[in-house]
Amino acid sequence: MASGNQQARGLVALRILLGIFFIFEAAGKTSWLMDTGPLLKQLTGWAQNATPLNRWYLESVCIPGAAVFARVVLLGEAAAGTALVLGVYTRLAAVLAMLMVLNFHVASGAIFKYSFLSNGYGLPVLGGLVALSIGGAALPFSLRK
Repeated sequence: MASGNQQARGLVALRILLGIFFIFEAAGKTSWLMDTGPLLKQLTGWAQNATPLNRWYLESVCIPGAAVFARVVLLGEAAAGTALVLGVYTRLAAVLAMLMVLNFHVASGAIFKYSFLSNGYGLPVLGGLVALSIGGAALPFSLRK
């Protein structure tokens, strides 16, 4: 029983630290609520060096939807981060955060490069979110069990 308790505490630490990560990611994007220009500039910059697959994704989905994505990403990261820190709907928050992270990596083209395997924003974040989406229910120190 003690090892299960230690595993749960490990997942709690992971949950809280990833939550803080997403809150600070969102805080860096607060200007996107009023000005979508920075996101649009980032997306068009990625499109210039894109593979055919992520160029299609950028030109068909991301760039036309930049005004919506600017707000959705900011609010999604803030909501997921807060939910993870507080332990509210942990599994759902982890799955939605994982989809946001995958969206970022596909749009940037990072996921199609070997360097993705050593990118600190890549596998460690995705791995942590997968762990929480599987084992994040009813953890200790959660507002909702």
